[in-house]
Amino acid sequence: MASSNLVRVHRLQEGSWEQTEAEIIAEIPVSLTVNGEVWLTFMCTPVHMEALAVGFLYNEGILEEMDEVASVRVCEHGDNVDVWLTHPADKPEKWRRTSGCTGGLTAVEAYLDLRPATHTNGAVITPEQVSRHVEMLLEAQELYRKAGGVHTSALSDGEKVIVSAEDIGRHNTLDKIAGLCLMQDIHPKRRILVTTGRISSEMLQKAARIGASIVISRTAPSSLSVQMAQQLGVTLIGYARRDRFNVYAHAERIVTSNQLPVISHATRNS
Repeated sequence: MASSNLVRVHRLQEGSWEQTEAEIIAEIPVSLTVNGEVWLTFMCTPVHMEALAVGFLYNEGILEEMDEVASVRVCEHGDNVDVWLTHPADKPEKWRRTSGCTGGLTAVEAYLDLRPATHTNGAVITPEQVSRHVEMLLEAQELYRKAGGVHTSALSDGEKVIVSAEDIGRHNTLDKIAGLCLMQDIHPKRRILVTTGRISSEMLQKAARIGASIVISRTAPSSLSVQMAQQLGVTLIGYARRDRFNVYAHAERIVTSNQLPVISHATRNS
């Protein structure tokens, strides 16, 4: 299915009307069926839909490895992703609607179970590298440049983007990244996540599940995501531009070019 569509629009420009065509991002309902049972409906952009389904199940803790997936396929009409697992999976009795755009759903009560992260990935980053990651994110926005109205997220190993995803839903981009990593057997030692989307609690939850020790956003975090990042050991950067950014949690991973911490542990804990 097409990721974008041409529509007829009336455009006002310099006081004059004209009829023309404009490219707009596609948004469609796609149901997720697990072991023959319909679980939920995604509102998504129809790109990497198999990865969206697999990544969502991974981020929800339903599966851990790709070996647990017997098959995954998009049905003929493109309105359902059918996943068969090698083991039984209970459909959650209650879905919590998240603050994600297009209405995300999760059964994970992240704010009830905050445990320190066991991974660090050895990831530190200089301010110049933060700026470079913003540039790499902008370079990965292929669908955005075509139609606009879409979020982009990218996973970096600290040097280059190794996988990226675009979707009308920012939370969907992280599910797609998780799914692409599983399906393509991508397991980088260092994991830095950069996104155009606002970092709310479900975004931080998914980023931590993917194993990112540094999360960079073009926009703002929420209060709960900052709390989660502090407790999970994730460095959280917001309002990232080429020449400036804010660090909301674990600033000790941001180092200057001579490798001196911008904010030391002693300063941060005083």
